[in-house]
Amino acid sequence: QLQLVESGGGLVQPGGSLRLSCAASGFTLDYYAIGWFRQAPGKEREGVSCISSAGETTNYADSVKGRFTISRDNPKNTVYLQMNSLKPEDTAVYYCAESIGVNLCVLAPGSSWGRGTQVTVSS
Repeated sequence: QLQLVESGGGLVQPGGSLRLSCAASGFTLDYYAIGWFRQAPGKEREGVSCISSAGETTNYADSVKGRFTISRDNPKNTVYLQMNSLKPEDTAVYYCAESIGVNLCVLAPGSSWGRGTQVTVSS
């Protein structure tokens, strides 16, 4: 079972940017599709973006297309989510986890959620 740690969240004004990091320790991420997910208060958790194991294929939710960019640095065992033009509706706890695949951007069976990192977009 992968153990991933999210970081980089914070409070940002609308229109601002943040970069989230998802770090793995004790194993290599090279073989796994990884996704970023988020859960806003009172809402179900949703897939935001997923990336293939080698990073050549990505997928985004319609709500973040053109604003968010997922990437990975396998030698550093880290996956990133660059978030630009942030909106108040992006406010949520963001999680990274193994995904079933890139186009099926959902939590892989047997995987679990970490603590996440809070992103708050507010003026």
